Amino acid sequence: MPIYVYETIPARSGEKPNYYEVQQSMTDEPLTKHPCTGESIRRVILGGFGVLSGKKSASDTGSGCCEPGCCRG
Repeated sequence: MPIYVYETIPARSGEKPNYYEVQQSMTDEPLTKHPCTGESIRRVILGGFGVLSGKKSASDTGSGCCEPGCCRG
């Protein structure tokens, strides 16, 4: 299954979004809420072979994530 990148939707001007990687089926609808925190999120469209560097991946240990296949950025 592919891993999609999501970002939080900042509540205030100037606030930076957090990024998450979520493993989903290609037929799943994009998420609108983070499965653990309930924060509003949106799927990020990456061109080509996009790499989210400096962030935890789903395979990192100790991420504190509550769902398999997702992690906190």
